[in-house]
Amino acid sequence: MTSDDVRRLASLGEGRQLEFKNRVPRPERIAREVIALANTDGGKVLVGVDDDGTVLGVKDANEQFFALQEALADRILPPVELDFEPVRISRTREVLVVHVPASADRPHVLRPDRRADGTLPKQRAFVRVADQSVEASKEAVALMKAEGRGDAVAFTFGDDERRLLQYLDRHERITVRQYARLSQMPPWKASKARVTLARAGIVDLHSREGGDDYFTAGAAAA
Repeated sequence: MTSDDVRRLASLGEGRQLEFKNRVPRPERIAREVIALANTDGGKVLVGVDDDGTVLGVKDANEQFFALQEALADRILPPVELDFEPVRISRTREVLVVHVPASADRPHVLRPDRRADGTLPKQRAFVRVADQSVEASKEAVALMKAEGRGDAVAFTFGDDERRLLQYLDRHERITVRQYARLSQMPPWKASKARVTLARAGIVDLHSREGGDDYFTAGAAAA
């Protein structure tokens, strides 16, 4: 990658596959960004680029590289295989490009710090929504786990599914809570049913900030 490539990426702005950092942030923060990219479509983190796309570079690329490795070493489970590429943008400054693959080992989760009482908070997964890294919903995590295991999809297309597709034809999207009311199912059962239909391609899952994900009609529903 050249300096022109870095400037071209910076001009695009942050997005689903692109994150900017002016320098390596605290470990938990950078780990969240890498996890979200790996759990979604992969992408790049540009260290030495400001949030507004200004290419600043860093003077201490090696120091940033080691800080980044240390930050990620014990924070991501399972580990993500990353490629690091320093790109010189001036005589004294470089941008460190972190190439994050779309992982086949999803879901990756953040290993949290212990609380003061010695207990551990729950391990959280993150996904990329537009230019934000947000906590994955339980439906998104369940879907990633099922895809990783290669679970077979088996379900009966009945009245509930017909009502769902009729609803989506009129309203385009539905949340788990809305589907639970529509089908008169307990929320946990509605959640499980939506994941199954997402695996079958009947619906598509869309994550959004705040965890209130929604579903739209999938290709197999056409």
